[in-house]
Amino acid sequence: MSGIRRAITRTQDPEIAAGELFDALWQPSLCAVLLFVSPKYDLDHLAPHLQNRFRGVPLGGCTTSGEIGPGGYHDGAICGFSLGAPDFAAAIGLIEHLSRLDAGAMQAEVRRTRLAIYDSAPWARHENLFAITLIDGMCGCEELVASAACGALGGIPLRGGSAGDALDFEKTFVLHEGGFRTDCALIAVIATRRPFRAFKTEHFSASSEKCVVTGAFPRRRIVTEINAEPAAEEYARITGMRMRDLTPAAFATHPMMVRVGEQSFVRSIQRVNADHSLTFLCAIDEGVVLSVGQCGDLEGGLTRLFDTIDTEIGPPDLVIAFDCILRGLELDQRRIRGRAGALMDRANAVGFSTYGEQCEAMHMNQTFTGIAIGAAHA
Repeated sequence: MSGIRRAITRTQDPEIAAGELFDALWQPSLCAVLLFVSPKYDLDHLAPHLQNRFRGVPLGGCTTSGEIGPGGYHDGAICGFSLGAPDFAAAIGLIEHLSRLDAGAMQAEVRRTRLAIYDSAPWARHENLFAITLIDGMCGCEELVASAACGALGGIPLRGGSAGDALDFEKTFVLHEGGFRTDCALIAVIATRRPFRAFKTEHFSASSEKCVVTGAFPRRRIVTEINAEPAAEEYARITGMRMRDLTPAAFATHPMMVRVGEQSFVRSIQRVNADHSLTFLCAIDEGVVLSVGQCGDLEGGLTRLFDTIDTEIGPPDLVIAFDCILRGLELDQRRIRGRAGALMDRANAVGFSTYGEQCEAMHMNQTFTGIAIGAAHA
């Protein structure tokens, strides 16, 4: 495939892994490399080997809670893709110190990255640009990043994901050129001569069962009370579960949803805390009305999505994939990970299992978002 290369390595030795990735991803006029890295790797040793191999090439990525690449879903691997001229041009920027920045500072960095694309691609136009965000999944400010980035992009399609750490929920990293970093976000603006489609799909709908957040610490995404009762206890009651059953696997199939305008979005739960409060993976606040999510057909939705993409732009040469880790847990519960992985493989998907997904100005959970890129024009 001219202009696109995909790769996977399971080799744990950092030097050998970096070499395998370089051999698979190198191409003439290489303009960008994005890698999705299992936290099982020794990141401090991996980073310099990647930098030495890809010296002079815009290099980005993040840690994961599972990888997507050739062969479908993976655990403990590094998956990635590269883009090359003349079909592509890319500019990658880094927004640092997220916890101390405001929206204006974030927008300034996004604008610098957006404008930089025209230096390498004078042919670029608004209609053939898209953007990707990769955000520290433990920063707790994805909503601010997505909103600021979307505002600065001026209508350029934006998709992205929050970095993971294999459900440890301790420390996640963004890769930018020479190192793995925390408290930061990567923004990549990509120009392409190929047809592409930005997409989002989910398989939950809001039920008539509603409740109200009556106590919360919004900055920490913690809900202390639902319907004036301890949050975890009330959540267990309205979903018909026992307290001891409130695990990530249970949260995957019993999410809460919030209505924004005419649409409903999942607000997934990360964990139950010792005081029976609930930590969420998205923004939450007192007074928010939540609905219990009703589960639909995950596999069927994925099939329909890829069929639609094939109809609109032809079979994709690459799908840049951001798939919520809670969807992955549901795949395991339903024992359909292999079938879903085969769909990803046939669509040439490369990406990772996330702690949240970005779609335009929204940060959300339990969705599959991304960019599908078609074949080069004859």
